[in-house]
Amino acid sequence: MSSSATLHRRPLVKEILKGADDNLLVIGGLGSSNWDITDAGDRPLNMPLWGAMGAPVGMGLGLALAQPAKRVLVVTGDADLMMSLGSLATVAAQQPDNLAICVLDNEKFGETGNQASHTSPRNNGPTDSGAGADLAMIAKGCGLADSSVVREQAEVAQLVKDLRTKKGPVFRLVKVMVEKLDFVMPPQDGAHLKDRFRQALLGSA
Repeated sequence: MSSSATLHRRPLVKEILKGADDNLLVIGGLGSSNWDITDAGDRPLNMPLWGAMGAPVGMGLGLALAQPAKRVLVVTGDADLMMSLGSLATVAAQQPDNLAICVLDNEKFGETGNQASHTSPRNNGPTDSGAGADLAMIAKGCGLADSSVVREQAEVAQLVKDLRTKKGPVFRLVKVMVEKLDFVMPPQDGAHLKDRFRQALLGSA
């Protein structure tokens, strides 16, 4: 449960992205994940998605297949991923060894008022199990064998190593605290973000 989570998302993402170089391509999910990667340091090889809920994993997969010599890291949220669970099955079918997916799960719809998301424990009646959706289990069921949950600070060093260097596809569900944080926004022009990412990756045409 997010209420028992001890990990702060901003310091965590800074640790994950520390020392990022031209070999690391980062896709940021809608909303809070975008603010997190930007707070860690805006860079041309970050691609924060504006208004594209559910798209990060699919974009990360396409990028990983197109750029096999690069490491591709998707940083997104639980509600964002719930919009496109089928993308996990497609990742499993393709098995890109350079793709890592980090889902920051606070069990909330953070951009619309912190309502409970589908990963939050349910208490809807006597027939309800009380359990929320387990995205790590769903990922494993889709065929992503290297799928696990991170909850404690003691696990962060291994998390960073796995996301940055372990042969993929890697899926990590990270339980983070519910926090009210300042917006740290990347540029809001989608065409500009696309162009700067493309130029940083491929050079001038």
